[in-house]
Amino acid sequence: MHRLVSAAGRAAGRVPTSCRGAGEEALRGAAGRPPRGARLPPEGTARWSSAAKASAVKINEKASREKILTLESMNPQVKAVEYAVRGPIVHKAGEIEKELRKGIKKPFTEVIKANIGDAQAMGQRPITFLRQVVALCTYPNLLDSPSFPEDAKKRARRILQGCGGNSLGAYTASQGINCIREDVASYIERRDGGVPADPDNIYLTTGASDGITSILKILVSGGGKSRTGVMIPIPQYPLYSAVISELDAIQVNYYLDEENCWSLDVNELRRSLNEAKAYCNPKVLCIINPGNPTGQVQSRKCIEDVIHFAWEEKLFLLADEVYQDNVYSEGCQFHSFKKILYEMGPEYSNNVELASFHSTSKGYMGECGYRGGYMEVLNLHPDIKGQLVKLLSVRLCPPVSGQAAMDIVVNPPVPGEESYSQFIKEKESVLNNLAKKAKLAEDMFNKVPGVHCNPLQGAMYAFPRIFIPSKAIEEAKAHKMAPDMFYCMKLLEETGICVVPGSGFGQREGTYHFRMTILPQIDKLKILLEKMKDFHIKFLEKYA
Repeated sequence: MHRLVSAAGRAAGRVPTSCRGAGEEALRGAAGRPPRGARLPPEGTARWSSAAKASAVKINEKASREKILTLESMNPQVKAVEYAVRGPIVHKAGEIEKELRKGIKKPFTEVIKANIGDAQAMGQRPITFLRQVVALCTYPNLLDSPSFPEDAKKRARRILQGCGGNSLGAYTASQGINCIREDVASYIERRDGGVPADPDNIYLTTGASDGITSILKILVSGGGKSRTGVMIPIPQYPLYSAVISELDAIQVNYYLDEENCWSLDVNELRRSLNEAKAYCNPKVLCIINPGNPTGQVQSRKCIEDVIHFAWEEKLFLLADEVYQDNVYSEGCQFHSFKKILYEMGPEYSNNVELASFHSTSKGYMGECGYRGGYMEVLNLHPDIKGQLVKLLSVRLCPPVSGQAAMDIVVNPPVPGEESYSQFIKEKESVLNNLAKKAKLAEDMFNKVPGVHCNPLQGAMYAFPRIFIPSKAIEEAKAHKMAPDMFYCMKLLEETGICVVPGSGFGQREGTYHFRMTILPQIDKLKILLEKMKDFHIKFLEKYA
């Protein structure tokens, strides 16, 4: 509005009085014209005397008011959200990194962020074929380049044909590009030994987290004792507790059995469910397999028991299966909930509502930044299916480059194709290295007094139990910290190693843990584990 008034004034050869400064009025005089010889400041520049400035400051002081958005007025559900993987310990690590860059001396030269499963940040090389296809999709002129293999070009052309304007920069359908959903369905059928998969039940997502959040949003309802309860494993991945807090749902904990390699016991599920019925309506059961942070791989019998329990108690099943490629221990095998559900017969496969999730971020790919993922949702009521698509349409579509990356995870080179030998070599190299690092971490931790680590059967983390002396617990209380947070802060400050305290994932009362990724390169991992051993021994001596 002010610009319009100024423009009008200039067009008429004058500046409206309301737009002039006091100094300018004095220069113009009573006739509205400047006295002979007087100069006006250039239009648009400040024309403030010292007195005018002082007056304006006083006015501003009087005019200042309280902020609309404060900690007291903000959404209390958002304030309740906690996400330990990027919590206070990571903030402190960032501060230390800044101090190191300024030349401030520390007992170490770098911060090693072992707090998060970010493979490529830890030095893992991308899978060549995946990057080739995404590059071709991003810059289609490369399709004419002889530097790219024909099998990569074939996939890129197919993906681009599914995009508006043959461009990765166009929005896609909210459910995702159709041909990629078809590829996901074909992948699931191959993985599960021929169990049918319908592309219409596939939803491409912004990583697995987006799918999990969307399903929980549509599941949560009611108030008081009828408010939706969501059963989650303890220890758990903090995404679950964070989303439950944000949605103001009720968190219902069931404990994994640490003494039996973090196994899942249906009797514990039943105890948890029956207790929760007194204060909420439990209707969702979340399973993480392979486990995060605990690394266990569920047996076929365990999955059958869980499915039967969900069928019996009318629970909606969420199966977080993003680590399905990360299985290391002999005798362990990944079984998808979808496959077991179908093999249990139509009484189960036609009735149990199941959403399962996968991602580009984990496995052998480690493509966290692309934010690619999918969910398959079975036995959803037709009316709810429409509601889910409506909910997903609010965010328009998942990142299209992430959709392309997900396509290569489910549609990789096959024997006989040009890129197959390199692809399989790179994939096996990553998974074999992870298996070696899992065993190395387990063995090293179990040699340290006061530390016990269960076998790392899968995923990409160690979650050792640590003994914390009572003197250290008292000091932690004095600092208003959980004992394992205190331990992890000391570890960070003395060694530069950043891990996440077990209290951020949940643990049985009186036990203490931390989660550490096994992703660092093997030479660096050995150094890291030696430093942790030395620190723990000194910590025990100091607080004995």
